[in-house]
Amino acid sequence: MADKKLKITLAKSTIGAVPKNRATVESMGLRKIGQSIILPDNDATRGQIRKVGYLLKVEEV
Repeated sequence: MADKKLKITLAKSTIGAVPKNRATVESMGLRKIGQSIILPDNDATRGQIRKVGYLLKVEEV
């Protein structure tokens, strides 16, 4: 599981989101809609995705 990666794309705006969820998205490194990042597939990343999954599109790389 250590070598697996996830491609995470911001699919929806954070304007109407709860401030705590907005901060979670920003801490992941996402700023604009359509921006993608690649993060390791670990428990911390999965927890962030679970929290704000309604704003994201996630793919395995």
